[in-house]
Parts: sequence; C-alpha cells; structure tokens
Amino acid sequence: MLPRKGDHASMSRVITPEDIRAFADLGGDRNPVHVDESFAAKTRFGRPIAHGMWGATLISAVLGTQLPGPGTIYLGQTLTFRAPVYPGDTVTAVVTVKDVREDKPIVTLETVCHNQRGERILEGEAVVLVEEVP
Repeated sequence: MLPRKGDHASMSRVITPEDIRAFADLGGDRNPVHVDESFAAKTRFGRPIAHGMWGATLISAVLGTQLPGPGTIYLGQTLTFRAPVYPGDTVTAVVTVKDVREDKPIVTLETVCHNQRGERILEGEAVVLVEEVP
C-alpha cells in the first residue's frame, strides 16, 4: 500500500568508534579524519568524525524497513551535510512523505538526520519506487 502525504517514520542509533571503523572497512574510505585520532585532533573537528554517508545509510534503513518499507527501491537522493557526527552522538533519521505520484508508485520524501541536541546534521530529498511484493 502506498504511503500518504505527511506520513513519517524515524530510526535512531548511537554511533560508536567501532561503527566508524566498520564503515571505513566496508566502503574503503579510510580518510584519517575518520579513523586516526592523532590526525583528526589537528583538524577543525578536534577528534574523529563519522563518515557523512553513515547518516545517509540510516535514512536508507528507514526507507527499506519502515516507510515506505520492504521492497522500496531508491531512484534518487539529494544530501546536504550540515554538521559533523562524533562517536557517542545519537543520530535520528526522519523521513516524511512530501508527494505520491498518482500515475506511478513513486514517492518523494523529505529526509533529515539530527543529533541528540536537535541539530540538523544532514538533510535532503529521496525519490523511491514502492514495489508491492506479494
């Protein structure tokens, strides 16, 4: 069943140093700002930060498991990174239905991630195909 405009869902997760290392290993992005404390201490952040795409992965988890849910296929995603994510931060991804096409099962959603202080760390828009799987 297609979602309706205004429907929303969210998921929260605490980012750990182990998550950052696993993400670096999985994707191959071993930028030292993420995985080297000595290097990261010299940057504007002062300590390691999570990969920006980690937040996007949390959005993907909401889309594929909650809203629209299983069978959802990504067609596109825009992202703007607003603030860093540090180990120990709780990141909440929220997706909200903006539009549902009448001619096809295509849904446009606002996608936002914020931290435990309510700061937006990531925002964008997703377009997905909602495939009903029997």
